[in-house]
Amino acid sequence: MTDRSIVPVILSGGAGSRLWPASRSRTPKQLLPLVDERTMFMMTVQRTEPLPAAAAPLVVCNEGQLLGIQRELAKLGRDDAALILEPIGSNTAPAAAAAALHLATEGSDPILFVMPADHVIRNEDAFAAAVSLASAFADKGYLLTFGIDPTGPETGYGYIRFGDHLAEGVRIVEEFREKPDGATAEAYVASGSYLWNSGMFMFRASRFLSELEAHAPDVLTAVQRALTDADRDSRVVRLNTDAFATAPSISIDYAVMEHTESAAVVPIHTGWSDVGSWTALWELGHHDNHGNVVIGDVELVDVQDSYVRSDGRLIAVIGLENVAVVDTADATLVARRDRSQDVKIVVDRLRAEGRPEVDTDGSEERAWGGFATLASAPGVDVVELHVEPAASLPESANDHRSVRWIVTEGTASIRVGDTTSLVPTGASASAPAGTEHQLGNASETDVLKLIEIAVDIGVDGDTRRD
Repeated sequence: MTDRSIVPVILSGGAGSRLWPASRSRTPKQLLPLVDERTMFMMTVQRTEPLPAAAAPLVVCNEGQLLGIQRELAKLGRDDAALILEPIGSNTAPAAAAAALHLATEGSDPILFVMPADHVIRNEDAFAAAVSLASAFADKGYLLTFGIDPTGPETGYGYIRFGDHLAEGVRIVEEFREKPDGATAEAYVASGSYLWNSGMFMFRASRFLSELEAHAPDVLTAVQRALTDADRDSRVVRLNTDAFATAPSISIDYAVMEHTESAAVVPIHTGWSDVGSWTALWELGHHDNHGNVVIGDVELVDVQDSYVRSDGRLIAVIGLENVAVVDTADATLVARRDRSQDVKIVVDRLRAEGRPEVDTDGSEERAWGGFATLASAPGVDVVELHVEPAASLPESANDHRSVRWIVTEGTASIRVGDTTSLVPTGASASAPAGTEHQLGNASETDVLKLIEIAVDIGVDGDTRRD
């Protein structure tokens, strides 16, 4: 019997560098709440759940994002999701190949709905209808992409030239075009024969693998070896590094869609955005009477058509138009909105200089929660901890450092020596140097937040956390 289930394959490997300084390689944009209170990843998973015949999602990400992804899936109650970890950054074709091959090893041949983890779709009813239509043609052996009606001559997207109808709402793909210059983009839009390439695809797993074998066999061979030699832990598959490194970094478009004779496109009218820049977030946001999108502690004087975001401290902007101002714990961006795509230039420079701001804002994720450094001086470190419900930090005892905790939200369970105490919000506890101690969250439902102050009593200590 033909497998008519649809497996959402969520690609979550990108770093979102154009949304720096909010997005970093360790906490990329898909793990941030940029549009509403949900993260982009959470929005993507929830969007797939009402789809017809939707199976458990399969997420392709990297090791650095694993804890964040697992935490998001736990919040959604999606313990059935499978994860494939890429050992090195690659492109979409190897990621999709890993998903298709993994499902094949489990003896299934479902329809794959491959999508990035960081898109916004406003009209989810229209989205579900487009997916249902596409799945019928994927079942017939077509490889489909989803095209977006252009709202202007955008140079940041690839384009798809479509041909005749296969059916109402489905067209043959004539060709793919890469990101054009301004004049070319204007010609594309004026012709009425082009769609933006959304980067979402649908095909049966076996059809995609057969097309890979025909048009990009080196991708298929490398990923097969990476999967054969993979490490498996519960529902997590860690692809073999040496084998995966031999796979060409190539997109699904280049590897398959530009060569297959079975490419089709479904135009969708869903209020789509790939949230690829601060201008995109300005377009998606709620505008005040002056056309500004304001988030956080912000004061504006004579500011128009701007995106201003503070993730903490007060920022003030005076007398500017069409700018993006984004302030985080360790970095601030000020740019003209029409230059927001150029943020990647700054990130590339910082990466070349070896600056840590590319990867992190000073915060770190751990299985039990995470922490962010608030202040550091010789002999003193101040960090903010957040501890997941019912989670505990590893036992610790530093001979050269005393520690004090101040609970700011929730109730902590703190063991110092042989004594365990419950420490509520506003209260504090301490552990003298050399005393074994362990910190945990007493609540099974709420996150614990607290400030930790570690003081060196005279000899350099090790404050690394496991």
